[in-house]
Amino acid sequence: QVQLVESGGGLVQAGESLRLSCVASRTIRNKDAMAWYRQAPGKKRELVATISTGGITSYADSVKGRFTISGDNAKNTVYLQMNSLTPEDTAVYYCNGVVGTVGGGWSPFGSWGQGTQVTVSS
Repeated sequence: QVQLVESGGGLVQAGESLRLSCVASRTIRNKDAMAWYRQAPGKKRELVATISTGGITSYADSVKGRFTISGDNAKNTVYLQMNSLTPEDTAVYYCNGVVGTVGGGWSPFGSWGQGTQVTVSS
């Protein structure tokens, strides 16, 4: 089973930046994309960004223009550059492989890692 390890989180002030990393123990087969999710306290886990095997990216409206997802296939690593952070970005961030759904969305598969905490103070 593929192990996912997220890192790079921390405590920052509003307006600052962080770069998250997610390393997979091996290539996740049968995925359509890699994705970053986040879960804030008391809220459901939400999709933040995806990068397809072909390098096409997509973002949640709430992070569009501020976050950038990228990947290094040789290192089985995906990154999330987060700029202009706001307190609303405070959450635990996770990565996972995803497959496309009939409805045009994404569905994660595989086990989740421990996530990395991002806390943005005002």
